[in-house]
Amino acid sequence: MLVEKKERIIMGIDPGTSIMGYGVILEKGSKIELITMGIVRMDHLDDHFLKLQRIFEKTISLLDEFKPDTMALEAPFYGKNIQVMLKLGRAQGTAMAAALSRNIPITEYAPKKIKQSITGNGNTSKEQVAAMLQRLLNFKETPEFLDATDGLAVAVCHSFQKISTTGKGKAYSGWEAFAKDNQKRLK
Repeated sequence: MLVEKKERIIMGIDPGTSIMGYGVILEKGSKIELITMGIVRMDHLDDHFLKLQRIFEKTISLLDEFKPDTMALEAPFYGKNIQVMLKLGRAQGTAMAAALSRNIPITEYAPKKIKQSITGNGNTSKEQVAAMLQRLLNFKETPEFLDATDGLAVAVCHSFQKISTTGKGKAYSGWEAFAKDNQKRLK
């Protein structure tokens, strides 16, 4: 019989071909703590394959440094430009390949699902998501790029879903349900 860990480290990735955002949190029971967040810049690289190489190498480096139990990724959203969609899909696949090479389970979330779980509104702005994360995780610094808080939002979204390796755990239908069930975590 498997025993569920009381703590887990969750890495969230917001894939991109110019800037990839990431966030790492520690989940202790019903509490979450910020470990780190940041970005990987690739806007100085012209070659798409060099960008993919940088995504893979940096993701491996982050995985080896923080040793997450699971990775959550933002799924590419539907766009009008098929070339952009293809490049984003490749970036996401490259980050997935890095996690798979370390046997780390992966979950992906639609952008609206992430926003909904953090703010209660799937159509909210990146700035509103960042502000809510600052309150939830008690950090003051404003990242230079919102891609960092986007990556962090993916990790927090995953934590809120309470997806476990055993298939047990509590799932919330949205921010209101989570807030109602976690009154002592709110300030």
